[in-house]
Amino acid sequence: MAESTTQQRPLTGWDKPDLDLSNAQWQSSSRGLGDVQIAFVEGFIAMRNSGRPESPSLIFTPAEWGAFVSGAREGEFDLT
Repeated sequence: MAESTTQQRPLTGWDKPDLDLSNAQWQSSSRGLGDVQIAFVEGFIAMRNSGRPESPSLIFTPAEWGAFVSGAREGEFDLT
């Protein structure tokens, strides 16, 4: 079977910048008990898996973050 290479293209409507997270000050969720860390960078909120910090981070606008947190508080997401 021949190997194929797929180039990853930005998603249609993706309006977030390519943030430099190398100097971000990451904060643990749940007072250090959770698996998620967040950082505030250039007006956006970045979220990553603290167990695999080299993995891609999710980037939220403030409005998206508010909707995410609101959904999590209502039990829509399991953050554990």
